[in-house]
Amino acid sequence: MNCAWSNCIAKAASVGLLCSAFAAAQGGSSPQTDAGSTKMMKSADTKFATSAAQGGMAEVQLGQLAVQKGTNPDVKAFGQHMVDDHTKANEELKDVAGKEGVTLPSGLNGKDQALMTKLQNLSGAQFDQAYIKAMVKDHEEDVKEFQKEANTGKDPQLKEFASKTLPILQSHLDKAKSVESSLGK
Repeated sequence: MNCAWSNCIAKAASVGLLCSAFAAAQGGSSPQTDAGSTKMMKSADTKFATSAAQGGMAEVQLGQLAVQKGTNPDVKAFGQHMVDDHTKANEELKDVAGKEGVTLPSGLNGKDQALMTKLQNLSGAQFDQAYIKAMVKDHEEDVKEFQKEANTGKDPQLKEFASKTLPILQSHLDKAKSVESSLGK
């Protein structure tokens, strides 16, 4: 490496360290505020809110699909339950995020869109089994994420939302496992 390039890297690193030190000296560890002095969520909380919003939207849309395409009555009922519970949770999350000045996504992420497309192309027992298998996997992940936020989140309103929603997600997981078992995996 030539000396001019390494000097440039060293200067950039120094500027980065100085900016970090300046931010810390200015109270960088306290909650950030915007021009209106509205407290903003820490980035881990924002990431959780974004993920929860996308997951909630996916649960509603996938639940609607299960109501339409499901052939097993338990699958259809579970799908409707997802629509009802996640619509309510999505509204609560939207309220919390709005109070915190966080804009939530309005569409599905790539992973959820791919699952939606896959399920749209299935029918009958194949659809029922694939949908419930996806719901078990998704709710296992949701329970972990909501538990983490409830335990370690920094934003009090978001922690409360996670704590309040966690038992509902756990009941969804238990019900999904029960339906999956009844379908014979």
